[in-house]
Amino acid sequence: MIHVLAIITAKPGLRATILEAFHANMPAVHAEKGCIEYGPAVDADGAPPIQTAYGPDTFVVIEKWATMDDLKAHGAAPHMAAYGAKTREMVASRVIHILASA
Repeated sequence: MIHVLAIITAKPGLRATILEAFHANMPAVHAEKGCIEYGPAVDADGAPPIQTAYGPDTFVVIEKWATMDDLKAHGAAPHMAAYGAKTREMVASRVIHILASA
């Protein structure tokens, strides 16, 4: 199984707008071959002091894919290109970690 953590930081005040487009794209991603999990997460309110918060402009996309080929196909999907074009100017930074089960 392939795990992906994509840390997306929006330009100030634009996280909600990006998340709106993200949620609209989720059904197409969930329908992709090999998609096990795909969804956004933000800092939890009321977390204990051990938490290292990302802040109000950042969200993390948590993904699980059956195979690396499925992940590669996801990256090449037309709906992902459309999502990227729609949100590109709103993103301040993007860091992607691709991991394998240990």
